[in-house]
Amino acid sequence: MELPGLLSVLIGTLGLLGTCVAGIIPRVSFSMGTPGRSLGKFNGSDISNTTTLLLSDDGQTLFVGARDSVLALNVSKDDVIVMSKLDWSPSEVAMKDCSMKGKEKADCHNFIRVLQFLNSTHIYACGTFAYSPRCAYIKSEPFFLLTTPSGRTEEGRGRCPYDPYQRNSAITVDGELYTATVADYMGNRPVISRYLSQGAHIDLKLDDTLGWLEDPTFISSSFVPSDEKIYFFFSELGREYDFIEKFTVSRIAQVCTSDVGGQRTLQRRWTTFAKAQLLCKSDNELPYNIIQDIVTLLPPDGTPVDDTLFFGIFTSQWSVNSGRSAVCAFRLGDIKDVFAGNYKVLNRDTLRWSTRVQEKVANPGECGLHNASDNTLRFVKENFLADDSVHPVGRRLTMVSPDQHYSHLAAQRVQASNGQNYTVLFLLTESGYLHKAVLLRNGMHIIEEVQVFQQPQPVKNILLSISKGVVFVGLSDGVLRVPTSNCSYYRSCPQCVLARDPFCAWDRLNKECALAISIQDKAGQDVDSGNVQEACASPMMPRSRFVPIKGNTDSYSPGELVSVSLNEVVQLQCPEASRLAKRHWEGPSSSLSPDVYLELEDGSLRFLLTPDTEGQYFCISTENNFQQNLAVYQVTEKSSPTQKATSPAVTPTRPQSRSLPPTTRAGTRRQLTPPLMVPKPIEPEPTTLPGQTRATTRHVSRNFTFWAEPAGESKDEETLLLKQGKTYLQELVVVSVLLASSVVVLLTTALYSVRQRCRKRTMPQASSLRRESDRSSECDPLQVGQSPRSNGKRNGLAAPNGQGNGAVCNVTPKGSNGHLPNTPI
Repeated sequence: MELPGLLSVLIGTLGLLGTCVAGIIPRVSFSMGTPGRSLGKFNGSDISNTTTLLLSDDGQTLFVGARDSVLALNVSKDDVIVMSKLDWSPSEVAMKDCSMKGKEKADCHNFIRVLQFLNSTHIYACGTFAYSPRCAYIKSEPFFLLTTPSGRTEEGRGRCPYDPYQRNSAITVDGELYTATVADYMGNRPVISRYLSQGAHIDLKLDDTLGWLEDPTFISSSFVPSDEKIYFFFSELGREYDFIEKFTVSRIAQVCTSDVGGQRTLQRRWTTFAKAQLLCKSDNELPYNIIQDIVTLLPPDGTPVDDTLFFGIFTSQWSVNSGRSAVCAFRLGDIKDVFAGNYKVLNRDTLRWSTRVQEKVANPGECGLHNASDNTLRFVKENFLADDSVHPVGRRLTMVSPDQHYSHLAAQRVQASNGQNYTVLFLLTESGYLHKAVLLRNGMHIIEEVQVFQQPQPVKNILLSISKGVVFVGLSDGVLRVPTSNCSYYRSCPQCVLARDPFCAWDRLNKECALAISIQDKAGQDVDSGNVQEACASPMMPRSRFVPIKGNTDSYSPGELVSVSLNEVVQLQCPEASRLAKRHWEGPSSSLSPDVYLELEDGSLRFLLTPDTEGQYFCISTENNFQQNLAVYQVTEKSSPTQKATSPAVTPTRPQSRSLPPTTRAGTRRQLTPPLMVPKPIEPEPTTLPGQTRATTRHVSRNFTFWAEPAGESKDEETLLLKQGKTYLQELVVVSVLLASSVVVLLTTALYSVRQRCRKRTMPQASSLRRESDRSSECDPLQVGQSPRSNGKRNGLAAPNGQGNGAVCNVTPKGSNGHLPNTPI
């Protein structure tokens, strides 16, 4: 990317890049152990870090580089894996020396990081070997390790990393090893080298000249035979962008296999090394600049080699794209055009890059420069960074995932039943799922996701075997085998077509979903549009009020009978055929009023059974403009009264609320009996057959039973009661009024008693009382409730007979003993 262009992107879109990226949802999801997706796994108690994979040409043997061992797995059979094992571990002395250098003991083992075929009979393997890399030859048949007569192996420095967590790349061409790794203990000397050279070739490595490699992380490498070039993919610091500190860029570098170095300049050094930037971005957006993995997809037969595609996974160092992964595809022809263009030059004095304006002396990266003059080689030595960047195909992203972080991928070209080729990607997420996606004209469609591991895996790898039709996943504790197709999972023609899987098509003769290449007659398949009406052979019936019985598309059932009592809550479950489909319910009145029915997020339906809600209910799925019935229920009222359970712990005269039958939701319910209530005996939980849907009912009574329910369930039921008018509002108002009246009476009595006691304490003398008694026309407000005959009054309290209401006037005051004040009895 040009400097002004990047500046404009950074300034203009850094704060406005929050582009709305629609989530790409897998159509079907299989958790680990699901019967619908069979997986095969090989593991052992003494086997770990099985992350380096190598498949034989015939696809019958999978060689695995693990910790302290190399494995040979016979994968010729689908139901069994036979293992041969070679132990290759460091000595106790080497382990002790590694620990003394400050390394963790767990990292001082021999982690196999290079595993490549040298020829049809031998394999070349290299391991970290307690932070002292070693390499050895392995004979593939019979399987054993070759060493020197002294029992030692070869030095592995520059061929294998020291650190088991350091990424590297290796590839063999004509028995020669091309590697990209670090050549020192500290990991500060990155090198791209050739070893095991034969004939006129000599071992080469990259010159240590400043700027050739800037703290790279090597990812992958690929060989293009027609060009005799090897391409290396890595990410490094982009020093040409000096206005940003530590700006990471993705690179592609090339060397020619015919290179033998210069005669005087660049002796034993690459003369054909050149690199360019891989720009995974769309217009007016920040780039996804950190490459995670990249694979090569060869073009179809009969097409130019320049149509070779490189699919890569990229992440971003910008916080605005944090957590996202992008997939970009780069065409070989575009890469060659960039390397054939202009190059930047580095000013050694200012360490600033600029575009060369003087005459081009040579074309950097061109094969055959080893015989060039010293002047030409010096030009090549200083001009190795291409001025232009490699843009993705169509200058757009193949896919952006806003919620998945992909780490590895594999690619395959599949021919559909109509003869058209489709690209299928297998993407491994860091959360433990393998996504199978197909590239369509209008974007990417994720056919399914399969869970391949549950615990986080620090190092992993995947390898595609087209001949076996499987994807091998190298985990930390074993190797997993995932079939690339799962056609038998789809039981009907609509489901087979809606999957839009180029591997699968509907076999009209055998009435099954099978591999498209195995179907002789015209197959039912529509990968681009998923049009069921046109792809399925028989005329599609209009939406029926019946649901097909599982496994038999010619038989129909009127639906499952659900019999409950009146005014009970009914819950009808609806299975999920696809995560891309929308489900809705239809009942006796076709459309269901939201005032009466609740459609929950899991697709189930809740309502109270009344005479108006009896009838037949249908759960209908709509996907890609095609509708089908997923479940049918016939809801009726029970004909016989519910039998009451008897128990010695339950008082017969005390009615008990009916317990709620179990539902199909995960989790258990616990009944909590409040104080002063007799607990109801726990009824045995009925079992549910596979594929059977249970109806949830609840009997509403005047007793209160408390349940520990899933969140939102009680609220939904209360809402249903309100919708049907089944409330206790009137009873609640009456009880509240009575309670308030009682509280008022008690408070009034208490206040009156307190007031009387205070009055006695402040009672005036007899003379004063006599003067007050003369006021016969006045009333004493404190004498409320007294009567002339209230001689039985004590301490201001009314007589037991309860007589005497209202204010009493002209009453002769008396003491607490019933006589006049200060008058002896």
